[in-house]
Amino acid sequence: MFGEEIKSVVNGVENGVGGLVMGLDGIAIETYLADNQSTDVDTVGMEFSFILSQVKKAGESLSIGGLEEMAIRAETMTLLVRMLNEEYFFAVILGAKTNFGKARFLSRVAASKMKKNL
Repeated sequence: MFGEEIKSVVNGVENGVGGLVMGLDGIAIETYLADNQSTDVDTVGMEFSFILSQVKKAGESLSIGGLEEMAIRAETMTLLVRMLNEEYFFAVILGAKTNFGKARFLSRVAASKMKKNL
């Protein structure tokens, strides 16, 4: 259902590692891992789904509106997350050296297509 969109974003940027569509409950709907990668995409998504839930709650309590996009940069990877609706998100895992702007653009385009399928 979402495989082609996930794959197009991951493979559309240099050092794309993987991607997924997951619920805030930590249950993956669909995942993709690029060739020659070994990252456990499901575990990354599950670990960060809790953080997304907390950020969403903080936004609601501050009356600043819903969470749309979040990026987490670490030494060896970047996680780019776009909310698809109140319950589901699309996340892309990128290697350390990547074109972050291109990844944001591609994920925004893919997310708009994914929203239609939820």
